[in-house]
This record gives sequence, C-alpha cells and structure tokens, in this order.
Amino acid sequence: MPYPFVLPTTSSFVFSSSFTCESHPSLPLNATTYRGVARDALKKHKRLPPSSRAADLSNVISSLTSYIPYLLAVDAGVSHQVIGTDVINVDVKAPPGIEWRPTLSGDLVPGKERNRTKITTLEHEIFFVISSLAVAYINTARSCLQPLYTTTEAFVGTQQRTVAISTATKHLLTAASLYDYLSGRSEQRPTEAPCVDIAPSTIRAMSCLALAEATLLAILKDDPYPAIVSQDRNKEDREWMYKAPDIPKVRAHLYARLALAASEHAAKAGSLFQSGGNGSSKITPGLIKYADDLRKSSKAKACRFFGIDAELGGQTGDGIGWLRAGLRELGVEVQEAKKGLSLSRFKKEFSEKREDKRITKDGAWGADGGKMEETRVLEMLDAKWNKMNDTVGFIFVFLFAYLTVYR
Repeated sequence: MPYPFVLPTTSSFVFSSSFTCESHPSLPLNATTYRGVARDALKKHKRLPPSSRAADLSNVISSLTSYIPYLLAVDAGVSHQVIGTDVINVDVKAPPGIEWRPTLSGDLVPGKERNRTKITTLEHEIFFVISSLAVAYINTARSCLQPLYTTTEAFVGTQQRTVAISTATKHLLTAASLYDYLSGRSEQRPTEAPCVDIAPSTIRAMSCLALAEATLLAILKDDPYPAIVSQDRNKEDREWMYKAPDIPKVRAHLYARLALAASEHAAKAGSLFQSGGNGSSKITPGLIKYADDLRKSSKAKACRFFGIDAELGGQTGDGIGWLRAGLRELGVEVQEAKKGLSLSRFKKEFSEKREDKRITKDGAWGADGGKMEETRVLEMLDAKWNKMNDTVGFIFVFLFAYLTVYR
C-alpha cells in the first residue's frame, strides 16, 4: 500500500576539508568514515534489482543511523551547542560542497536520471540524510506487506498477517516521527531548500502521507474482507475445500471514522505536494496522484464501513447504497452483472494481472493507493448483499445524495 519510493544517492565528501574540531580532533574523520559507509550503502541499494532491494533495506537503515549522530555532532559544534556535558567546538574552513540526486523533483524522463543538487550547508545534509532514513523505513513497511497481496505463494495466515501489519505500522510511524522532527527543525532554522525534496511543504506532506498509511493499516489489522478477497484470488490456497472463511463482526462505525481521518491526512498531503512549485521544482506527478488515490480509497473504505454498520442493523438498502457510494468515489460505475465479454471487464482483468506481476516481482506495486483492492471488496459485498436483498429482503436502495445528507 505505501508508495514505492526510490532512495536518493550522494557524492563523496571529506569533512576535514571544510571543518576542524579542536575539542574532538577525530570527529571530522569519524564523520567522513561513517558518511562513506552510508554513501556506499545507498549506491549499492540503487544498483540492486528490485527483487533484491527489500533484503538490503536493513543495511541502508543501519548505515544511515550510524552516520546521523556524527553529522548532528558536527552541526552542534558549528552552532556552539552543548551535547550533554560535552562542549564541541567546530570551526568552518570553507562551505561544504555536497551533491545529492533527488528522487521526488519534477517529471522523470525514461532512461535519464535527475540532475544532482548541490548543497552548501550542513542543514540541508541533515534533511537529506534523515529523509532518506524515513524513506528506507517506508520501503521496509512495503516489504512487510508484500506477502499479504501475492497470489502465487501460500496464503498468509491470520497470526502472520497481524504480525506483518503491526511491523509495517511501526515502521510507518517511525518514518512519520522522522519527518515531524525535520518539520520542527525547519521552523526553528528556516532556510531556502535547494530542491523540492527537502522543502518544508514536502516534509510535512510526507509526514501526513505516512500517518494516513499507518491509520489505514490500523483498520486493515482487524478488517476481514481484504483478506477474504485476497484468499479467494490466491492460486495456492486450498482452504476453501474444507473451511468457509470466518467473517467476524467488526467495529464498523469506529473504522469508518478512522478511514475518514486517513482521508483527511491524504488530502492534506496532496495539497502540500501541489504547493511545492512548478517545472523542475514541483513534486513528481506520480506521487501527487498517489496521494489523491489514497484519499479516494480511504473515503471509499469509510463508505464501506458505514454500509457494514447499516447492514448489521438490518438496513440492507442503506448498506448497498453506501457500497455504491464507495464505488462512485473510486470512479467505478455500478453495473448489473452480465455474462459474456465486455471491454470494461477485459481492461479490469488486464490491469489486475499486471498488478499481480508487479507484486510477484516486487516492483512498483501499490502505486494506486489501494483503489484496486478496495474496489474488489466493494464489488464482492455489493454482489452478495444485492443477491440477499433480491431474494429475501426487497428493501429499497437509497441514492448516494440521500446517504450523504443522512450522515
């Protein structure tokens, strides 16, 4: 579900060429050593095939985490800050010249990398390093969730599913806290960002996006319907032969409110992304579209839980109406079931197969913000409840406009 971010890379830099430290003479050398390790880890990660990058993320996180204390120590010495009981005195000989290759700026031309951005302050170096660490945590969360969506491997059980979602949520909240730290730092030390990747609006947007994804995972942990749909599509699953899927009652109204909160986070992220700028100084359109798709899928999820709440209360007509409101939010036209061939059905099956291949190869899956997954769940419940209503209930299905006013 999280966006498939790409980690940036950086040029080499020797701290002793720009800084000297009388109180701790080895500090520039140690900072250079750990920065070199972090740089090599980012370079190696970039050269790996997509299927091998998930296993390498722990190495990237470890190298960046080891480098950050030395970087912050040098920055504190330049600012003449006291760390604990130590007083660090760092003198600046010359402005540092460091280059980073951004990954969120402008349109990416196929076969061509983005131009490097030169930075001349330690503040921008801190922003690039910590934001890279946050992206590594987000990608780690993606790798934890990948087994839940594959259709070519053994279906993940309830206990393993809960562990995977809890671990991914922890990584997303860690990423959000890192972005919150950078956001607070940008307010205390306002500087003009050299590129949109580390602009204050982008940092706040990334924090909102991580919070939206973590909120949706809090729902997913107790939401049985995506697991049922995934199990039905899994080619390796044989449980249907001897056991019907368990559908426990869910706290529908609470989850609907959580989904609306996730939608608000995603909407805020989208507006902050769009305020970044124009041309090469704007956020890549794919990320802006992802934030909008995440907002739509969150609203559709809220509609689904409002529908489940109505159906549990015996109001099947309202429930079906809420499902169709969710489909409408996703841009899906509600049609009667038809036999035979149709262009829309062919396009849908083709897009699903393409997404399944991306998941299997660990590529850029999930870039639709969960719209395809939520569409499957809504269509499954719509078909089930309509069949029940047509044969037993005969309850009038209310329109979307009525339900909107009703809530």
